[in-house]
Amino acid sequence: MRIFIFSMMLLLTTTFSFATEKLMSDTSKVKLTTSLGEIIIQLNTEKAPISSANFLTYVNEGFYSNTIFHRIIPGFMAQGGGFDTEFKQKPVHDPIKNEADNGLQNKRGTLAMARTNVPDSATAQFFINYKDNAFLNYTSPTASGWGYAVFGEVIEGMDVVDAMAKEATGNRDGHQDVPKTNIVIEKAEVIK
Repeated sequence: MRIFIFSMMLLLTTTFSFATEKLMSDTSKVKLTTSLGEIIIQLNTEKAPISSANFLTYVNEGFYSNTIFHRIIPGFMAQGGGFDTEFKQKPVHDPIKNEADNGLQNKRGTLAMARTNVPDSATAQFFINYKDNAFLNYTSPTASGWGYAVFGEVIEGMDVVDAMAKEATGNRDGHQDVPKTNIVIEKAEVIK
């Protein structure tokens, strides 16, 4: 009887593990349809499970539809996911734990969680690195060393991200480096 129970537990564990892996692989790519073109993102659900799940929650809720990339600094990063087309900040869920100590690096084309000076303050906003930004990486569990959590990378459409850097920017409602013409995320969706 014990062998039977053990065998059933092993079978259920294996089945659950396979189902979980399939679910993660089925939901680990996101397409951002923007006013400049499409960007395909591969999430790293293994090394950044909290940040990936958080991003997917916002994607599945339709939160990112009609938001803008509100901060573009050529040679640094493009930030979006928090303001609508009227430049109003959208209400968000509670902040998440900072996963910057996951070993992923802020390299060109990677996505990381935007946050305030408080390490565990990230909500919906993210940024795409234009170059390797090593100074944003985790160095220590201190306020100044936490860094910014990478959770995915652009696998298609980096030309679209690069095109954003060519748009003229200025000041708007107390914010700097805001594109003068809205760069809109028209839709964000999970793809296979």
